[in-house]
Amino acid sequence: MSSTTFEGTVLRGREFEPVEGRVVVEDGEITAIEEAPTHSDDVVLPAFVNAHTHIGDSIAKEAGGGLSLEELVAPPDGLKHRLLRQASTEEKVEAMRRSLEFMVDAGTAACIEFREGGVAGVEAFERAAHGLSIDPMVMGRETIEAMEAADGFGASGANDADFSRERTATARAGKPFGIHAGEVDASDINPALDLDPDFLVHMVHAGELHMDRVADSEIPVVVCPRSNLVTDVGFPPIEELLERTTVALGTDNVFLNSPSMFREMEFTAKLADVSASEVLRMATVNGAEIADRNCGLVEPGRDAKLLVLDGDSDNLAGAQDTVRAVVRRAGVADVTDVYLAGE
Repeated sequence: MSSTTFEGTVLRGREFEPVEGRVVVEDGEITAIEEAPTHSDDVVLPAFVNAHTHIGDSIAKEAGGGLSLEELVAPPDGLKHRLLRQASTEEKVEAMRRSLEFMVDAGTAACIEFREGGVAGVEAFERAAHGLSIDPMVMGRETIEAMEAADGFGASGANDADFSRERTATARAGKPFGIHAGEVDASDINPALDLDPDFLVHMVHAGELHMDRVADSEIPVVVCPRSNLVTDVGFPPIEELLERTTVALGTDNVFLNSPSMFREMEFTAKLADVSASEVLRMATVNGAEIADRNCGLVEPGRDAKLLVLDGDSDNLAGAQDTVRAVVRRAGVADVTDVYLAGE
């Protein structure tokens, strides 16, 4: 039996209660959190789950300045789709791998990837992720065959196509179905909800009736606040959504934003009227639940996917509220260890 421990201030459980002590890990599983005095300034917390990514866009970071959302990403001829067609498979694989390596170094244990390019796109992503200590849930797009090759189906939006056939095939395969909704306007939200998805992405323009439908159907929502402001579509109603359902954070397109959950948390915490603990849940356990991963919390029985920060770094030293400091000011430079057991 392999065993290891992590000492310092442990952000324990769903409330991220800061306790001094150690996390005991045996064979890749957290077996105990022991309260005890330590000499460590480290902060031990769950590694992140990035609940919405488009990693293929790594080939063209910061392309398309000044373009509208439709000009940037609308299939089949938005800028990203043209750039993806122009790039070789090897270029896309290398670019995706570098983004995934950055995500691991920045404390991300898992992600939910909406993967363009059909079966070939799924296979390219799998090549990029091979051997890395990140646990992606890959959502194939465009064809049923891509869904069959992947972990589920990720639809672009109900105004782009009728996805009823894909939804039926995905359900028969026993796989998750996610769909973009309410990003540009509200017109595609009800049609998306009519598909009974396993989760929705964006919901910037969700109204009360839409959110009541979400609550009644218990459908989780992934929000991507930085992306929404970059594309000038607005800011999601995070507080109202949290009152009704599980809400997780995603960084969206890599060519628009760094896939850093530190940046997404800080941005969200400073613009939305929600607590630091709530934002940290959005970045960890909420995404883990959508992805059906047994991580996202530091508690016995969870997979040992842990992030360790230097609480005595120049950036974090003197913090009076540990959770608030992690959410609103911590960054990659504060990371001392990313422990992703089992990968």
